[in-house]
Amino acid sequence: MKAVQLDSICTLPASAVPLRTLDGLGPGAWASKAGAMGPAGWGLGRQGLRLLKRSLLPLKLTAIIFAGLLFCEFFIYYLVICRCHWAEVEAPAWGGEPLAPVLRAMVLADTHLLGEVQGHWLDKLRREWQMERAFQTALWVLQPEVVFILGDIFDEGKWSSPQAWADDVGRFHRMFRHPAHVQLKVVAGNHDIGFHYWMNSFRVKRFEKAFSSERLFSRKGVNFVMVNSVAMEGDACNICAKAEAELLQVSRRLNCSREVPGSGPCGAGQQLSPSAPILLQHYPLYRASDANCSGPDAAPPEERSVPFRERYDSLSREASQKLSYYSSQHSNQPFTRTVRENAPKPRGVTATR
Repeated sequence: MKAVQLDSICTLPASAVPLRTLDGLGPGAWASKAGAMGPAGWGLGRQGLRLLKRSLLPLKLTAIIFAGLLFCEFFIYYLVICRCHWAEVEAPAWGGEPLAPVLRAMVLADTHLLGEVQGHWLDKLRREWQMERAFQTALWVLQPEVVFILGDIFDEGKWSSPQAWADDVGRFHRMFRHPAHVQLKVVAGNHDIGFHYWMNSFRVKRFEKAFSSERLFSRKGVNFVMVNSVAMEGDACNICAKAEAELLQVSRRLNCSREVPGSGPCGAGQQLSPSAPILLQHYPLYRASDANCSGPDAAPPEERSVPFRERYDSLSREASQKLSYYSSQHSNQPFTRTVRENAPKPRGVTATR
């Protein structure tokens, strides 16, 4: 019997039993894989990565443009208006009387919604979107209780056709929509019903039908008098005479608010709060110029000394003497003047413009 050597049994050729790695690949397989992942293989990988980046570029650009539009056309209004705040109402130093409930009032003017004649559709779209977003954001952030718009709501109300007027009014109500608890009050301007010599009964009634003919409005004990200042020409025309008669009736009601209820000619009707009235109108009261104006929104310094034309840039001296307190716009520049420190001021109302 022939003996078998132990080393001949345990020593086998490499081709008979290949070495296996943990992933099941032998040395030959690893060699072939390394060859495939050589310079050419890595080049294909980098090319695929570049193609992937190139395919994602339009998506990135779209996302950047969308984010920019979202910020510039939506979020920026919140960032700006959140910096606004209501004025602080302090206890009066002259009387020591308790403060009435505070009324938050927002005052706007000269929105000039473009019409069908002079308004380009793209210009209208851009302007009205900005006004709508600013107004709706202010409603949400500031939470006013009443909003006043002091005339020149439309740009072509003085000559617009009935159909164009209806379209403009519909756009106005869409842009300046508001919750039921917020009251919106409007007065007429010269672009709504025309200047004095363009104004007629048809345009005045059309405006009052679309909005309101209310002349006296009271909220939280604060009385507001709304005047058609275009009719304050003083030449006794039919519309002017009617406007002055309405103002006289309002004056009587305000005077009765200071009388004992049921006494004298006032009778036992509903009595107003005995507070100083705040006049709301489009034309400003008479002033020679804007030289005494101040504030961040005042006219440029070179324009402040330009004389005002009576009955055009402002009311006449005579008409202004009939009116005591005002909040008006028409000149398109706010007018702010510092009064003496101890002068009585209307109480119970804080406003922003």
